[in-house]
Amino acid sequence: MTTAAAGSPRTYQVRTYGCQMNVHDSERISGLLEAAGYVRAAEADEQPDVVVFNTCAVRENADNRLYGNLGHLRPVKDKHPGMQIAVGGCLAQKDRGEIVRKAPWVDVVFGTHNIGSLPVLLERARHNTAAEVEILESLDVFPSTLPTRRESTYAGWVSISVGCNNTCTFCIVPSLRGKEKDRRPGDILSEVRALVDEGVLEVTLLGQNVNSYGVEFGDRYAFGKLLRACGDIEGLERVRFTSPHPKDFTDDVIAAMAETPNVCHSLHMPLQSGSDDVLRAMRRSYRSEKYLGIIEKVRAAMPDAAITTDIIVGFPGETDADFERTLDVVREARFSSAFTFQYSKRPGTPAATMDGQLPKQVVQERYERLIATVEEITWAENKKLVGETVEVLVAVGEGRKDERTGRMSGRARDGRLVHFATGAAGANGQLGDAGSLAGQIRPGDIVHTTVTYAAPHHLNADGEPLSHRRTRAGDAAEAGRAPRTPGVLLGLPTIGAPAAAPAPTGGCAGV
Repeated sequence: MTTAAAGSPRTYQVRTYGCQMNVHDSERISGLLEAAGYVRAAEADEQPDVVVFNTCAVRENADNRLYGNLGHLRPVKDKHPGMQIAVGGCLAQKDRGEIVRKAPWVDVVFGTHNIGSLPVLLERARHNTAAEVEILESLDVFPSTLPTRRESTYAGWVSISVGCNNTCTFCIVPSLRGKEKDRRPGDILSEVRALVDEGVLEVTLLGQNVNSYGVEFGDRYAFGKLLRACGDIEGLERVRFTSPHPKDFTDDVIAAMAETPNVCHSLHMPLQSGSDDVLRAMRRSYRSEKYLGIIEKVRAAMPDAAITTDIIVGFPGETDADFERTLDVVREARFSSAFTFQYSKRPGTPAATMDGQLPKQVVQERYERLIATVEEITWAENKKLVGETVEVLVAVGEGRKDERTGRMSGRARDGRLVHFATGAAGANGQLGDAGSLAGQIRPGDIVHTTVTYAAPHHLNADGEPLSHRRTRAGDAAEAGRAPRTPGVLLGLPTIGAPAAAPAPTGGCAGV
């Protein structure tokens, strides 16, 4: 017995936790399931036939969050025979069969290396009425060969590598994602062109360490060459990448960013700590002087570059002097934004057993000081843009107050979040000056507008947009059409009756 009505396709829902890599993996999971005959459940559907958790092992309390959500689903599943629950991602790679032991109502557990197996495992679990756990130790097939259901009509993720060869003492990713595996440049560029053909305007090149790309085939300049090659793709308006590692950052990448018109002048480069002693303990093979030197070169080549970062506070053994050095580097670097984290133990990492674990109250106090320093700087940097004209790629879900304020939101070329007036009711409830554009601007369209106000985390543009360009991405958004990129299905099963075979077209067709 299944929860789908007789003759109806089974429905699915994917719940994603963690980094951009997981978000993109979830697009592949959706593509795989739809290629296998499933259909996406409506947002309000509380009982889809299949629920897939794509998990993260890096975030704090990841385990508790997963098992809590699995617990909430148990009574739902009990009431709906045939419903299936699958758990994948980094936490599945780490915990393996422990997930089924703790939550025996889970049907499938799959790892980071065998996403493509999910439809087969679901069918096998249904047939055998038993849980299927399949965790591979190395990559089965590069995930980008799998079909993908893209979430955005205007921006797409493109993986250039998976895995990581670094050994940072706080990070469990290398043990869960494996050693770095690089895609061939031609495959990457083919995927980018396929996205552009679907109307996508912006791509983000993804990797655990994008600027070590090429290590597998022996070309340390491969990443800069890839950026320049993206510049030759007609219709591709914006190229971003995340995340580079300071130890591998080379001058040719800076030159490629500066000289390739569609590569955005935005750079996310994790600092983690401004203290050389802490960086050494983290096994981050660069020091603050090198890090600041890279920023200096980037700004010399691109004075408008917006640089963002990651910072960890309270790493084991961090002293007051170490923390003050982090604040010094933050002040010198003048970040446009920073993702800040309080250190917490991750079982399986060297840092979890280091001496010098800091009390929670010490970490909290430093964290609050860091936040205050970062926001002081980001606000000052954003204020410099008041009165400037920015190009905004209109987005979905970036502005939580947009419906109430009558604004829309999107990202400037440097990655900053911009809320802009459309002519609907403005922040004061009055009709704005841009009445002629109200209702015409769609997600995926491009507007040019003037910044009128700056906050630490966003910019406002409350005057009339200077221009509005309708795009193919906007057309797709208006039509409710999501880009899909095909993959090599490798004989994956489908649900229901197979499609009829085409009629023979030549003498050898039936051989």
